[in-house]
Amino acid sequence: MKNIKYILICGAGMMGKNIAFVMASNPAYEVGVYDLYETDVHGGIRNNTKPLVEKGVLSTEELEGRLSRISFTTDMDSELVSRADLVIEAVFEDMKIKRETFAKLEACCRPDTIFCTNSSVMSPSEISAELTHRERFVGTHFWNPGHLIPLVEVVKSDASSDETAQTVMEVLASAGKEPVLCRKDVPGFIANRMQHALWREAISIVERGIADAATVDKAVRFSFGLRLPQLGPLENADMVGTDLTYNIHDYILKDLEDSHTPSPLLKQLRDEGKIGFKTGEGFQAWKPEAAKKSADDLNEYLVRMLYGK
Repeated sequence: MKNIKYILICGAGMMGKNIAFVMASNPAYEVGVYDLYETDVHGGIRNNTKPLVEKGVLSTEELEGRLSRISFTTDMDSELVSRADLVIEAVFEDMKIKRETFAKLEACCRPDTIFCTNSSVMSPSEISAELTHRERFVGTHFWNPGHLIPLVEVVKSDASSDETAQTVMEVLASAGKEPVLCRKDVPGFIANRMQHALWREAISIVERGIADAATVDKAVRFSFGLRLPQLGPLENADMVGTDLTYNIHDYILKDLEDSHTPSPLLKQLRDEGKIGFKTGEGFQAWKPEAAKKSADDLNEYLVRMLYGK
């Protein structure tokens, strides 16, 4: 693995702060954070990690130790940028902004600096298309909340070298993440392809009047959703037998939703301004306290599941 010591996070939003916190978990790394605007990175990290400290997952001393390894700058010409061995970009999900950001970084960083783009859907091949050293560029999809969800998808572009991908995998693992390699640059990478296949079927069930939204969610939570953290779909297929899996698919697949466009029901909700928590109604009605409870319960669940706290 290429020796990595200095890591730069480009973008100090919620995801950027969380990624900085994660990378600073390894005392071998010094983490810089760059943003166009003055940002209280340490304050944001303290706020994001407050539940971890309160539950005893993270001691105050451990938190302060990590923060001592995180520095911030608004100067693209700063040493935090020029010395970086590895850059993780976490700016707004806009192709033009991402391309412009990496053009500036390539002008300021060394020719051997590894570049990573944090995006849930955007093609690393497209983002890096105009760079000179495309072989040292990969996608790194951190899942939100980035300081809790272990998975990071490392996505090879059409030009990424095997060495670059392997180095990034090892760096992420050394910071406590669970990296997986996506060998091909395809829309949705690995996990989002599966997630949205499920969402498409769930929406279709509501749209076809088979069950209401609350029932669909309950059916997932109290059946296969319970075992997914322990038993992945392909291990499950091997467990029940590929012969049985084949027979089930031979019977059911022709009746599953296979639309290549968003659901008319989803479009209707969007057009009517029923966009979920933000407006108080989507597939279900959400009072402010219920929306807050859902978000809080998710964080509580993740901490309990990951740390037993």
